Amino acid sequence: MYEREFSVPNRQNLQIFPEDRRPPRRHARRQSRLPLAMLLLSLASFAMALAVGMPDAAGAAPSGPQAAGLSAGMSVRGEEPVLPRAEEPVPPPEEDWSLLLVNPWNPLPEDYDLTLTQLSNGHSVDQRCYPDLQEMMDDCRAAGLSPLICSSYRTQEKQEQLFQNKVDRLTAQGLSPEEARTEAAKSVAVPGTSEHQLGLAVDIVAAANQNLDQSQETTAVQKWLMEHCWEYGFILRYPEGKSDVTGIIYEPWHYRYVGREAAQAIRDQGVCLEEYLESLTA
Repeated sequence: MYEREFSVPNRQNLQIFPEDRRPPRRHARRQSRLPLAMLLLSLASFAMALAVGMPDAAGAAPSGPQAAGLSAGMSVRGEEPVLPRAEEPVPPPEEDWSLLLVNPWNPLPEDYDLTLTQLSNGHSVDQRCYPDLQEMMDDCRAAGLSPLICSSYRTQEKQEQLFQNKVDRLTAQGLSPEEARTEAAKSVAVPGTSEHQLGLAVDIVAAANQNLDQSQETTAVQKWLMEHCWEYGFILRYPEGKSDVTGIIYEPWHYRYVGREAAQAIRDQGVCLEEYLESLTA
């Protein structure tokens, strides 16, 4: 819809009359212009009403600030600015990936996906925990120690291979296949229930002692890590005395990333991950 444009006379073309040379019938002319001004005002008001009431593209008349001739975000009589309504609802925050529980009773979700960052020695971890892991390893080395990551992310196939190897060794020692599987699960997670498949767990040993046994706890590397790992968001995942809760034997080399806030809380409370997560829902 097009509106007629009304031009304003150029001030240079206006005649200015001194007080003693005003044109005659001044009051009569002013009175004669009044009906015309009222008519123009009525026409303008009518045109504005038509413009406001025109249907929008969807066929509905506009409402809200636009119906009143206001732009979205303008305030009315000192009120708070009217913000435009979001076209789509704000998505909920992402689930806390760093606290995902994987143990003998809670397998890895079937749709679990991650992006890996490769370490200098060929191992890989979830890219989201990599910066904190690298900082922890750098600081451990800066303390004059020699930590070594001997295991990190594992595929399903790799976990199946490790578990079966353990079962075969136990079977060779005289255990039945069923007994061997039960015993193997205490030290090697059943495929699909290993934290290594999360990409958030690493086995760290001292370069001078690469045995995955209880002797690790006596090394200077493990003593430093047990004391400081929480500062970088890691916890000793399978601490001593918690096997009945975790389902895994004491492993003084297995560290799991849970984020710095949770790691400090777990350290301060002296609990394992299962107990910490249970306390959050209590």
